[in-house]
Order: sequence, then C-alpha cells, then structure tokens
Amino acid sequence: MQNLLETLKKAAEFLSRKGLESPRTEAEHLFAAGLGLKRLDLYLQFERLLTDPEVEKLRALTVRRGNREPLQHIVGQVEFRDLVLKSDKRALIPRPETEELIDLALALFPAEQAVRVLDLGTGSGAIALALASERPVWVVEAVDRSPDALALARENAERCGLSARVAFAESDWFSAVTDAYDLIVSNPPYLTDAEVAAAAPEVRQFDPLSALVAPEDGLADLRKILEGARAHLRVGGWVLCETGIDQHAALAALSAQHGYVEAEGLPDMSGRPRFWRAKRG
Repeated sequence: MQNLLETLKKAAEFLSRKGLESPRTEAEHLFAAGLGLKRLDLYLQFERLLTDPEVEKLRALTVRRGNREPLQHIVGQVEFRDLVLKSDKRALIPRPETEELIDLALALFPAEQAVRVLDLGTGSGAIALALASERPVWVVEAVDRSPDALALARENAERCGLSARVAFAESDWFSAVTDAYDLIVSNPPYLTDAEVAAAAPEVRQFDPLSALVAPEDGLADLRKILEGARAHLRVGGWVLCETGIDQHAALAALSAQHGYVEAEGLPDMSGRPRFWRAKRG
C-alpha cells in the first residue's frame, strides 16, 4: 500500500511531464476532491495509507488532468469572488480576470443605491450572482441564449442561496429584454478563431466555442451590446463589458456613434486593456 504523500508526489511528477505549470498544486486539488478533504487537510494525512480503490480513483483523476481536462470540471467547482460555483462543460469557466469586472461594476454606484442590473450572456451565472451577493439592495436579472447555461446558472443560484435574488431568462442578447436598467454588464465572446486556436487545450477543447469566438475580428457581439444597450439603459446608466486585445479603438468609435456621453477602456491588474465602459447621457 502507498501512503498519501508518495502517491501525491507521483501524481505531481506525471502532471509535470504533461506540461502543467503548477503540477504539485493541481495534484493537491485533485487529491482533496478525490478524498473528500480540504486541500490543507492533506498535509495532516501524508502518512495515511491509501486503499486500492482510493489509489485507482486518484489515478483516474490525475490522468484526466494530464489530458488537459480543466481542473474545475474534474473537481466540479470553481471559486469566484466569495462564491463557490458548479463548473462543467455547459458554460465558460469563470476566470480570475472577470472578478475585476465585479469591482468595476461596484465602483460605479454608491453602495446604498438600489441599482437595477442586467447580465447579458450570464453563462454559469458568476457575474450576476457575485453582484447580487455583494450588493443586497441591487435587483439583478440575467439572460443567456443557451438553455444549458441557464440551467447551470440556476443550479449555482440555488447552491449559493441566491435563487430569490437573481431572475434568469432565455434571450439572445436583447431579443427578449423589455425593461430599462442602471447597469448592463457582460463578458461576451470576443476572441477570434486564431486566438482560440492558439489558446491552451483547456480552453480550445473544453470551453463552449460559442462563449469564446465572435465574428468581425471578435467584435460582433460587443457591437450588438453597445448598439442595443443604449435603448435599455436609464439616463446615467452604464454598460460595462470584458473585451479582447486591440478592440478599444473600435469600441470608442462605436460608443461615439451610438451617442454615449462617456466611454473609456480600462486595464486589468496586469495592464492588459480588458474592460470597456460607456455611459448613457
């Protein structure tokens, strides 16, 4: 029989050979999930002898990760802000960079203001649920054209105890939207086919392609959002989006064309131009 530490080291070595950047950390996450433990609890059980079924289960999880299946899909969840969300192939895995979008949204309004929000293309529900969680007085609605994504988002709302706080509906961008909002927020598809082809296997093989790629050099869906948002924004309301590289010049022209009174691109923490916001006068 092997003890936990020996098995963990072998798994980390295997993941290292498969080219993962943080093989030991990833192995620890896999083992914690496989054994039903918290990651830090592994350190208290390094000498524990594993049963043959446990070894086989951990080996299978490790092989899946070595085949570049996303860790979040294997363990079945992802942390986003203060939430722990279910994660699977039905929607894009929420990225750490998108957490910065939440900070930008929160900064647009006083904390005590009752803001009405629409999350376009909600996917897993991460943005809508984070905003509802962190601003109890906000009224949040979320739409997606994918029934599978909406099912996942509703499961996450139930999981986070936020089912009563976020209303979900099926809509292809604004096609079924009739109301007006103080904030329209979105992480839409904005990559080109070439960018996805150059992305990590976890992205190009497992994320829904429809959540990644947009025509017109990645601008088609951002264009639809800027064109449609103005009619659904209250006076003084904002549209806030995550964007791709080298798109801000085009978004500035679109914002001016559609009469937004303020518009600017904002960088993420690494300095990459990642976000766009525009205000209706």
